[in-house]
Amino acid sequence: MKDDKKRLTTASGRPYFENEDSMTVGKRGPVLLQDHYLHEKLAHFNRERIPERVVHAKGSGAFGTFKVTADISKYTRACLFSRVGNECSVFVRFSTVGGEKGSADSERDPRGFAVKLYTREGNWDLVGNNTPVFFIKDAKKFPDFIHTQKRDPYTNLKSPTMMWDYWSLNPESLHQVMILFSDRGTPDGFRHMNGYGSHTFSMINDKDERVWVKFHFKTDQGNKTLTGAQADEMRGKDPDFAQRDLVEAIKSKKFPSWTFYIQVMTEEQAKKFKWNPFDLTKIWPHSEFPLIEAGRMELNRVPENYFADVEQAAFAPSNLIDGIGLSPDKMLQGRIFAYPDAHRYRLGGNYEQIPVNRPVCPVHNYQRDGHMTVNGNGGAAPNYYPNSYDEIVADKKYKEPGQQLNSDYADSYDRNDNEDDHYTQPGDLFRKVMTHQQRENTINNFIDGMSGIEGPKREEIIKRQLEHFKKVDSELADKVAKGLGF
Repeated sequence: MKDDKKRLTTASGRPYFENEDSMTVGKRGPVLLQDHYLHEKLAHFNRERIPERVVHAKGSGAFGTFKVTADISKYTRACLFSRVGNECSVFVRFSTVGGEKGSADSERDPRGFAVKLYTREGNWDLVGNNTPVFFIKDAKKFPDFIHTQKRDPYTNLKSPTMMWDYWSLNPESLHQVMILFSDRGTPDGFRHMNGYGSHTFSMINDKDERVWVKFHFKTDQGNKTLTGAQADEMRGKDPDFAQRDLVEAIKSKKFPSWTFYIQVMTEEQAKKFKWNPFDLTKIWPHSEFPLIEAGRMELNRVPENYFADVEQAAFAPSNLIDGIGLSPDKMLQGRIFAYPDAHRYRLGGNYEQIPVNRPVCPVHNYQRDGHMTVNGNGGAAPNYYPNSYDEIVADKKYKEPGQQLNSDYADSYDRNDNEDDHYTQPGDLFRKVMTHQQRENTINNFIDGMSGIEGPKREEIIKRQLEHFKKVDSELADKVAKGLGF
C-alpha cells in the first residue's frame, strides 16, 4: 500500500522523531554524545552560511528569457544570434557593490547587473554594472580600491577619508565618481536602471572577422533615481526596498524588461580612436558609435529558493560562447581570473554543477573529483585526453582567429602616460548630459560626501580633489569648494 506521508528524516534519509528534545541522562541530566541527530542538526547549522562575497554581497535575482529581435549575424557567428526570434533562458542577479549582505538597497553605490544566458552552446555570463565605466582600469589596483570602500581596519567604520584620499590620488576614478555622486548613484530599485557590460568585448563572424563591441541593457520601465534625501529616508524606511520591488512586480505579472543593444568599433577605428578603446574608465560616444538593437530580456520568475539560486549563482566574464570573445581590456583580463577563483573559494571547485550555474547543453570534459561532485563524475569513462575509448573531439570550427599584438616591450606601463585623459568625459557628462537640477544635486552630493573627511590630512585631500574638479568644470569646483568652506 502506498504511503504518501512526508516523514521527517536525516540527511541520509532515515526517518526519526527526536527533532526537538536532546537525549539526556534523566530529565535534567547531561546530553549524551550518542545523540547523532543533535550532531547532524548543529553541524549543518554551523555551515549554513557560505562565505559572503567580498563585493556584490547583497543581491536580488530572477529568471526570465532573452529573445533576439534584430539581425546582428554580420558581426558574430554566435548561435544565439544566428536568427531573429531565437530565445534562451536567463538568470539575472542585481546587487550593491561595496556593502555587506545586510546593507541597505538605497546606498550610494554602483549596482551589479549580472546576466547568465543559458544558450545551447554553453553559458554566456555578461557580468556588468549599472554604469558604463568603472573607478579603475587595471585589476592590480582592485584590492586597494575595494579596501577603501569597506571598513577602516582601525575603527571598523565606513570611512569617507579613505575613499576620498584614494580617489584624489587616482584621477582615473573621476568619471565613475561623477556618475556615483549624481542622481544615478542611487537607482530607484533594480527595474528602473540600465545595465552595461562596461568592458570592451569582441565579436567574431563566420568569416573570422573581428570587431570590438560594448553591451547595453536599456530599461523599458524608464530610468528612475532617488535624490540623496530620498535615499537616506528609504534606508531607514525599507532597507530592502529594491528586493521587495522586484519580487512584487514579478509576482503581480508586471514583468520588467530591458532592450539589448551593442556598440561596434572596427579594428581600424580602434587604432584611430581618441582614447584607448579598452580603457574601462572611458565610454564610446554614441554619436560616433551608435547603439544597435539586438534583443530583449524579460524577467518573469522569482527563484523558489533564494539561497539555492541567488546566493549560489556564480558569474564569470570568462564564460563566453563561440562568436563572442575578450579584448585587451586590463580590468577584463584580471576579472577572467578573479571571478572563477572567488567562486572556487566560496562554493567549491565544482560550482558549475550547482543547478543555477549548470549549462542546459551537454558538457564533455575531463574534469573529475573534488568537493561536491554530483554529476556522476564521468562514470567509467576515461579521465584523460587523447584516448582510444570515448568520442569526444576538439572541433576546429570553434577556434578563434589569431590577434595581432603590438611588438612593444613587456613592462608595467605607467597608468598616467601621455595618452590618458581623465577630465574630458567627466566634463562632458557634467555640462552636456546632466540637467541644471542634476548638476545641482551632484554638487550637493559631493559636498555631503566630502564633509565626512577627517584627520590631519583633511585639507590636503580636499584641495587635491578640488584640483581635479577644476579640470572637469570650474563651476563644479567653485561650488563644491564653497560648500566645504574652502
